[in-house]
Amino acid sequence: MTTQQALFKHLQPEGWKPASGYANGIMAEGTPIFLGGQIGWNAQQVFESDDLVDQIKQTLENIREILAVAGAKPEHVVRLTWYVVDKKDYTARLREVGEAYRSVFGRHFPSMTMIQVADLVEDQAKVEIEATAVLPKAG
Repeated sequence: MTTQQALFKHLQPEGWKPASGYANGIMAEGTPIFLGGQIGWNAQQVFESDDLVDQIKQTLENIREILAVAGAKPEHVVRLTWYVVDKKDYTARLREVGEAYRSVFGRHFPSMTMIQVADLVEDQAKVEIEATAVLPKAG
């Protein structure tokens, strides 16, 4: 049994085609951790790049750093909600997005939703990601 299997139960209805790069649902027990939307700027709130993929990687790194404050890791994430301002840029670059994602989160694929929005609060932001994690009970 893998660590991920011990922490979570993937909810995959019988007969459904398997999800690719995300989970349809996850059940977890433990302490919930809720992260507000994170964007692709650094710890000083400065954007180092206007590129979508660079901002995605930075956003995921920001999520990883916040999780660490709670003693959690990316594998504890059960849900990600992505808000992007340009769906076409996102879908045209799925391979690069996947590489950026795996460089931070590895091969852990929680439940995910991606929503195109007209704009984000920070004009330079191309993506915002909310995360929910569950820290397993000790013992």
